[in-house]
Amino acid sequence: MRVTPEEYKRIDLRAHSLLADVPLHDVWAVELSGGALGRTIVDVRRLLSLENLTAANAAIRFLFGLRTWLGRVFGWDREPPQSSRESFLRKLSAADRECSLVPPGTPEGPFRVLFVSPRESISEIQNSTVHAFSVFALVERSAGYRLYWGIYVRPVGRITSWYMRLIDPFRRFIIYPAALRTIRAAWARGVEARVGTND
Repeated sequence: MRVTPEEYKRIDLRAHSLLADVPLHDVWAVELSGGALGRTIVDVRRLLSLENLTAANAAIRFLFGLRTWLGRVFGWDREPPQSSRESFLRKLSAADRECSLVPPGTPEGPFRVLFVSPRESISEIQNSTVHAFSVFALVERSAGYRLYWGIYVRPVGRITSWYMRLIDPFRRFIIYPAALRTIRAAWARGVEARVGTND
């Protein structure tokens, strides 16, 4: 489900300061029921991989395959020459780099990791269409957890606005709902498996 930016911004996250100058495009969330106290974003990172999501959902697999093909045809996925200069890796503090649970700059599919703490994961993608950021935040709740997914988009030129208008219906009506359902189902299977091993 989509949630308000106000709800998301009330969470204490490094992303709010690191991405303060980048427009927040939208925010989604999914309830993750059960699970032991003290779970972290590291526990759910394996559920977030593109490989896992595409393997579990045919719609996501088709749309990402189509996007990959279009990217090759139109050259959308080449990193701009100025990408290293404009990467937010340069905005990380020494403390960020030292305490990140995954080394900043680690590739993850088309993204690169910027920062991972016990409660949040920030990744960046740069290509000819967007300079975008994906933020996952895990918040403990009374009946389990809520996983937030914030999408930030920094324009790279006039192409960004029409590109986002083109893909937004697919993102909002197919990809994100399907991805979050897949994550929730995988989380539930993990909870059941842990309960079974404790019987």
